[in-house]
Amino acid sequence: MAPMNPPYPACPLDLEDSPLVDAYRRQTPQSAKLAKRARQIFPSGITHDARHIQPHGIFVTHAHGSRKWDVDGNQYVDYSGGHGALLLGHNHPAVTQAVLAQVGRGIHFGASHESEIQWAEIIQQLIPCAQGVRFNNSGTEATMLALRLARAFTGQENIIRFHGHFHGWHDYVIGGFNAHHDGTPPRGVPQGTAKTMIHLPPNDLDAVASILNASSDVAAMILEPTGSTWGQVPLQPEFLAGLRKLATETGTLLIFDEVISGFRCSKGGAQEAYGVTPDMATLGKIVSGGMPGAAVVGRRDILAGMDFRHMAADGREKIFHMGTFNAVPTACVAGIAALKIVRDTDVCQQAIDYGNTLIEELNDLFTTVGVCWIAYGTFGGFHVFLNPNQITTCRAEIESGIHDYQTLKAPVNPSLMMKLRLGMLLHGVDIQGWPGAPVSAAHTNRDRRQTVDAFGKTIQLLRKEQALA
Repeated sequence: MAPMNPPYPACPLDLEDSPLVDAYRRQTPQSAKLAKRARQIFPSGITHDARHIQPHGIFVTHAHGSRKWDVDGNQYVDYSGGHGALLLGHNHPAVTQAVLAQVGRGIHFGASHESEIQWAEIIQQLIPCAQGVRFNNSGTEATMLALRLARAFTGQENIIRFHGHFHGWHDYVIGGFNAHHDGTPPRGVPQGTAKTMIHLPPNDLDAVASILNASSDVAAMILEPTGSTWGQVPLQPEFLAGLRKLATETGTLLIFDEVISGFRCSKGGAQEAYGVTPDMATLGKIVSGGMPGAAVVGRRDILAGMDFRHMAADGREKIFHMGTFNAVPTACVAGIAALKIVRDTDVCQQAIDYGNTLIEELNDLFTTVGVCWIAYGTFGGFHVFLNPNQITTCRAEIESGIHDYQTLKAPVNPSLMMKLRLGMLLHGVDIQGWPGAPVSAAHTNRDRRQTVDAFGKTIQLLRKEQALA
């Protein structure tokens, strides 16, 4: 069983006296000033929880390709990539030119336009399950709509979700991501809402079958097809196929959350890469070329629940769905430009190849310097298992899915986690806090060498101040 309700990580209190942190402060004084202003306005001084960095995060002025620059003039190899949205890197000319041209024609018509059709047609060409498409503005909106569609189509209420898988921050799915794996409601979520979500461990088909065979009140199963947190906890290869079989046998809908994996695993997302077609999928980030945008795609009969004529003919209530910024022209043209590049070039494979080589070189480094860390990942992303319990394993074993959530997300000293991120920033590399990141087709051999070098130098700093053995 996954940990029940671990507290949200507290700010490490020992950073103030750290030489590494002092060096970071000296390198980012203007960011520190902006952070102080931000804390007077925003909770914790941030507008996205992933940007929480102690003593302060960096404030960026501009970006291009695989790099970005902060207000202090520091340059970084960027692995944030718009939180995974920028497969093509920053400011790809085809995308920026399309957006700039559209701005001159209008940014919001409050009416239908041809570019939304063109955008959806490309998605249909690429994504196997996309018989129908409905646009919205974020991955959170997409999963919320997908669950409503599933409940309406099946007439059932409960949803199966899996420990650690991320589906946005709305009330139905926030429990079970980094806490509340027992189904208790997170703070602010109604008990009745939480009760409709069934929490199960990944890779356990018997547990899924037991629920589905014992109850007819399950509308759908939703999961990240690459595993929790973009494959940080990988799934076993047979799990997806097993879910598909169970879904078909029981009339339960299968939903792939491809907000990250869509257009990264392959041109057709994880469902094409694994050869398993869900009933619905949620898409975000890359789908709109880095602009705000997302979509629910899936079987035509399921999405018909939003169709005025179909529902009137069937005598059923239409599912209500609006959204002021659904398929705004700027998002549409950015999405068209980006997805044409995905469709017509090998950018997916470029990112995958870069990620694989980076992982291999990081593992060579970790062996050389004598740390028990392990880099791993698939489909153009990397994770670093900090191995707090020093278990014996390797990249191949982790990627095979033999390790569970408790192992790969075992608690790590929060001070070490934060110092690792600061050390990477000190050496010009911005990774995500778990630690790891998606990569882009814009990353270069120079970026990879700098990244490996930054890990090596950061390990030296951590050892110097006895934060790492």
